[in-house]
Amino acid sequence: MAQRVTLRKRQPYNTTSSRRRIVKTPGGILRYHHIKKLPTAPKCGDCGSKLSGVVALRPREYATVSKTQKHVSRAYGGSRCGGCVRSRIVRAFLIEEAKVVKRVIKSQQKATSGRS
Repeated sequence: MAQRVTLRKRQPYNTTSSRRRIVKTPGGILRYHHIKKLPTAPKCGDCGSKLSGVVALRPREYATVSKTQKHVSRAYGGSRCGGCVRSRIVRAFLIEEAKVVKRVIKSQQKATSGRS
């Protein structure tokens, strides 16, 4: 008959925060080892893809990690991926270019209407 294993924590329910594995100790006793949740990598706020260069940890563990592991040295470093940052920059540039073109067309129309 198999050896019975008792729970080591007070919470008796089989939830995601209370996962456990049976391990045989060096003394030959079967024991429950409680397993921590797996970390998920931070995601881009725009497209939802995984941010490369940022470590995947549980939320509380980010407090003990250095700042260089939590972000990349770029605008929107630990928040947005490189592709989304590039598209934001291009979009802003094209909007500014459109404003300049609109201004030039307006001044040319003024010049032509002033001559006639």
